[in-house]
Amino acid sequence: MSQMLLSASTVLVAVLTGVVALIIGLALGIAIYILIQKKKLGDAKQSANKITEAAYAEAKEIRAQAKNQQKESILETKEEIQKLKAEFDQELKDRRNEVQRSEQRISQREDALGKKEDVLDKKLEAVEKTKATLAEKESQIDAKKAEIDTAHERMLSEIEKVSQLTREEAKAQLLHEIEEEARRDAVGLVREIEAEAKDEAEKKARTIIATAVQRCAVDHSAEITVSVVNLPNDEMKGRIIGREGRNIRALENATGVDLIIDDTPEAVVLSGFDPVRREIARITLEKLIADGRIHPARIEEIVEKTRKELDAQIKETGENATFEAGVFGLHGDLVKLLGRLKYRTSYGQNVLKHSLEVSYLAGLMAAELGADVKLAKRAGLLHDIGKAVDHEVEGTHITIGADLAKKYKESKEVIHCIAAHHNDIEPQSIEAVLVQCADAISGARPGARRESLDNYVKRLEKLEEIANGFDGVEKSFAIQAGREVRIIVKPEVVSDSATVFMAKDIAKKIESEMEYPGQIKVNVIRETRSIDYAK
Repeated sequence: MSQMLLSASTVLVAVLTGVVALIIGLALGIAIYILIQKKKLGDAKQSANKITEAAYAEAKEIRAQAKNQQKESILETKEEIQKLKAEFDQELKDRRNEVQRSEQRISQREDALGKKEDVLDKKLEAVEKTKATLAEKESQIDAKKAEIDTAHERMLSEIEKVSQLTREEAKAQLLHEIEEEARRDAVGLVREIEAEAKDEAEKKARTIIATAVQRCAVDHSAEITVSVVNLPNDEMKGRIIGREGRNIRALENATGVDLIIDDTPEAVVLSGFDPVRREIARITLEKLIADGRIHPARIEEIVEKTRKELDAQIKETGENATFEAGVFGLHGDLVKLLGRLKYRTSYGQNVLKHSLEVSYLAGLMAAELGADVKLAKRAGLLHDIGKAVDHEVEGTHITIGADLAKKYKESKEVIHCIAAHHNDIEPQSIEAVLVQCADAISGARPGARRESLDNYVKRLEKLEEIANGFDGVEKSFAIQAGREVRIIVKPEVVSDSATVFMAKDIAKKIESEMEYPGQIKVNVIRETRSIDYAK
């Protein structure tokens, strides 16, 4: 029991010792903390005092600087005011001097003006005296002029008496002589110029055309559309007509072509303005004759089949033509229209062959002259494209062709060449002129075209009629198949110099009143024969 009490008291002593130690430690910690805080507070007060002192010192320094700057600005302002005052005084002094100088100049000018007025008065007096002298001399001149006019009139009357001519007659005679002399000189000059121009132009033209025609290696044979179908026998005519004419009516309705069956042995004539329709009718009729089955249903079937075949051939022909001419990029419809020209003729000349020939010639001449070869060939190929549909559309083939080219987006240059190739409008480019020339060469070469006898005779008569309509013409003769007209003039009426002008006037009238291929030579002949007899 005592041991337990002893141990309890020991524990209690230990606990009390620990508590006392803890209290002592806390007291020491608090004391140390208080000392530290007091030290920090003292340091802070010292820092605050230092900062306050520094601020006071800086404020004093700033105040001193501000006072110095204020003094400096006051000094600068005073200096500026003094400077401005000095400038103002100087400017005022200068202006006063200028005013004084101006007053002096004005006074001097007034003195000078006074002197000038005196001089002017003297000059006015001199002018008045001169005017009086001039008036006196003018009256003397008028008197002398009147005397001269009187003498001139007397002289003219004497001249009229001597020459037995009035003044107007003498003037007219003099003008006539001057005009004749000028005309003779002009004729001589014209002849010289024409001779030189012809020499050069003919050489160059011969070279270009000869080169172009020589290199134009195409087949020139003129194809003529056949409108007659041969029959194996005359019995076939009855089968073509059919019972009560139903076969021939079906064929005419399907093709749009008239069939003429007359007394011509073993032949049927096809008549129609559309060459393509006429070709369809010809092929259809030949197929029906070869097949032997001729009735309305069969006719319609063969016509439709032939039309498709011919459309394909037309397209292929147009493509071959563009390839042959070297012209590419044409619209498909223009290519088909070119193919249709294969079945179109003009004066017996196949239009597609003619168009290809014009394209070749225009391109070759353009190459010789340094012009646009592609444009010339393209315009030459398309220049007669309007003839493919001129039986369906109103207007000339020129207008139709230009409209078609415009419709299918051809260039303005090509459209102009088409519109100008017959001089409906004035050609504005060298390519348009070349297409004109190529068209004339292709149509005018021997064998290219045929002309009806009536038109041929009328052309010759018209040539002679135009020539005979001029004064002084004795006789005229159209020769060389209408390519030359020879005119015999009266030598006592027409002079040598006048023949030159007559030839030009006749040529211009032929150009304005006639249409003809190629060119016509106008040859005016004046012959004087002097006859005498020895007795």
